[in-house]
Amino acid sequence: MLKTYYHPEPMTYDGTQLRSLWTYRHFHIMGDSIVTFRGPCKVSLDKMVDLEDVLVGDSIYSAEMLHFIIEHFDMDLEKTVYRQRLFMAMIKEDLEEVCGGALIRRGDDLYWREKKLSVSIATLSPVSTLIHVGLNLRTEGTPVPTASLEQIGEKDPEGFARRLMNQYAAEVADIYLARCKVRGVE
Repeated sequence: MLKTYYHPEPMTYDGTQLRSLWTYRHFHIMGDSIVTFRGPCKVSLDKMVDLEDVLVGDSIYSAEMLHFIIEHFDMDLEKTVYRQRLFMAMIKEDLEEVCGGALIRRGDDLYWREKKLSVSIATLSPVSTLIHVGLNLRTEGTPVPTASLEQIGEKDPEGFARRLMNQYAAEVADIYLARCKVRGVE
């Protein structure tokens, strides 16, 4: 069962959160989990996981984001990328109820009016797979044109985060049960 937790205190996302057992070390949450918190995002090149960004020298910065850290204890990075894309599609569906369907998903990124709303990455640790998703709450000072949740009409980031965590947990549970109800074929 996937555990969910909304951390009420601001924290800076700097890339070090993408490590095995981070949620267990910091919040005593053991097992598959999704944790959300608000705070700045500032990832230096030496902490970046996406080598494409590193090679071109792109920086990741936002004065304030809503961060999701997802950890699954299996070792299939391809499955984790599928989970990441599923989670981004879930975010898009939810937000389109607010903004009238004006969001675009390109791979693991979301855009509103050609402005970037999100950052996201999936990676592998020695014992688990991890996903980070950050959604802009503020746009000033970002290195690329960005949009914020408030600009597209989402005025309750905590409520949105809790809703998304619960939807993701339910989807993961439903996928598990879908595997358990079918017989094999010859």
